[in-house]
Amino acid sequence: MMRWIALFASSLFCLNVYAGKYIVGAQNLSYFPHYDFSSPVDKGVAWSILEAFSEVSGHEFVYLSLPIRRLQLELVKGNVDFVYPDNRGWYNSITTSSDKYFSSPLTNAVTGTIVKQQNVGKGIEKINHLAMPLGFTPVNWQERIDNQSTKITWVTDIHQGLALLYQERVNGLDLEYFVSQHFAQLPYEKDAFTLDLTLPHNEIPFSLSTLYHQDIISELNTFIASNPELIDSIRAKYGIVPFEKLSQKLLKEQGLKVEEVWK
Repeated sequence: MMRWIALFASSLFCLNVYAGKYIVGAQNLSYFPHYDFSSPVDKGVAWSILEAFSEVSGHEFVYLSLPIRRLQLELVKGNVDFVYPDNRGWYNSITTSSDKYFSSPLTNAVTGTIVKQQNVGKGIEKINHLAMPLGFTPVNWQERIDNQSTKITWVTDIHQGLALLYQERVNGLDLEYFVSQHFAQLPYEKDAFTLDLTLPHNEIPFSLSTLYHQDIISELNTFIASNPELIDSIRAKYGIVPFEKLSQKLLKEQGLKVEEVWK
């Protein structure tokens, strides 16, 4: 902790004299290590970065877990000051990206198709039944859903999705890689599931967004830019590595060539 404080003090970041208290509305989904804002102890990597920012800025953040579909509505109403996670490319019927201010990414998620290890590389035609967390949008699968090539089963938590996949009641689970590895640690054998690089996957920035507090977003962005080693160390603490490093690891494990990776 003392090393962090020394790092903060030496950064270019300026303390805000007018420190305030703000409510962060977050998805009420246990999505650890990225976030689990209902946890009384460790709420994940985004929380750790915001708490480090809080130490320096004096701003206090209170975290409110809400259903995914309510987040943007509560932001418009002013019941929350910020929403996490958010992304400029995400669509919702309540707010538009042009109306909001976004922070630099607190972390990058690697979302894709999780399969049982022995089923890697069998092709997209074998994914005729996919599980997905309720409230998420099946962007990469919409065409196959529309032509009825792939059926979706919505799940209310990660454990349910992994259980369906393990029992082979679905062929794949649309989920973030690091989340899948965290939740599979205890109930299942080591390396039971993996991200199939031959199936749809993306690296997605997770940002903090707001309608009214551009100044706080600017402060947060300055903090992130001024403390790259700290931010990297926090991400590493949660086992989150850059996508390039992860993809090289998975390519080797899955015995794939670069040209076989989904694009």
